Amino acid sequence: MPETTLVDAVVIGGGAAGLNGALMLARSRRSVVVIDGGEPRNAPAAAVHGLLARDGTPPAELLEQGRAEVRRYGGVIRSGEVVKAEPAAPGPDGDLRFSITLADGDTLTARRLLVATGLRDVLPDVPGLAAHWGGAVVHCPYCHGWEVRDEPIGVLAIGPASVHQALLFSQLTDDLVYLANGTPLDDDARARLAARRVRIVETPVDRVLSDAEGRLAGVVLADGQLVARRVLAVATRMHARLDGLEALGLPVQDLPDDLGSHVVSGQAGTTEVPGVWVAGNVTDPSAQVGSSAAAGALAGAHINAHLVTAETEAALRG
Repeated sequence: MPETTLVDAVVIGGGAAGLNGALMLARSRRSVVVIDGGEPRNAPAAAVHGLLARDGTPPAELLEQGRAEVRRYGGVIRSGEVVKAEPAAPGPDGDLRFSITLADGDTLTARRLLVATGLRDVLPDVPGLAAHWGGAVVHCPYCHGWEVRDEPIGVLAIGPASVHQALLFSQLTDDLVYLANGTPLDDDARARLAARRVRIVETPVDRVLSDAEGRLAGVVLADGQLVARRVLAVATRMHARLDGLEALGLPVQDLPDDLGSHVVSGQAGTTEVPGVWVAGNVTDPSAQVGSSAAAGALAGAHINAHLVTAETEAALRG
């Protein structure tokens, strides 16, 4: 790749949303470059689930096939980190331009941008918890629930949303404990948990305990009591990954219940910043792989249509 390159679109983020957006653009004969930082959200997971015809596929395998498909149509996959993306001076035709600077010093100029950088999961600060993330520590009943069915599960509360999480996991096991860990529970929440036969433990959690083989054994409470569990479900605080993209001025909004932040978007991933689309977890924190890919495909098609309109208008002007 030359030191400075003009392309129809740069896709920032090489996960399911970014790759499917790039696939749609490449198949529309657009020059497209995907900047892949190599840190997909689901990297710790053993497999992707709930994805029709690909259920059980390891995340790395799915992404490698996606990269091959984008390349098949002429798309470029570039490993690297974007350190700055910003609006640039318009092109000779008056159309939009964006400048993207990579950590290695290379720069690209794009007519349109698709931001598919995903999010960063922030776990509660409980000693021993992070060591089991993606294995015995899970967050989504639809992503991991079948795999932990019938196990002794503990839901580690971080706020009001954890009650709903516990109700969902109660569908998967008859042995579920709600570890309140200092979060308040009103009468309605207590009644709902009781209706689903969920036991409530009020004493705060001190640490997560592993057994001699390194498997999750349970949680140790502040009073020293052990609550034996093989699985912990915990909601994370989810923050949109926007490092290096601050100059774009994307609209960021806090999620309810102090659960993080996301980029506000409209139809097909449009944003209030002309020429910039978003797709996947950066705007929809609850999106699984399938819905993220679908959002990327829709955004890619929308970007191509936007470019066609701009090119048509330029041709009419002569």
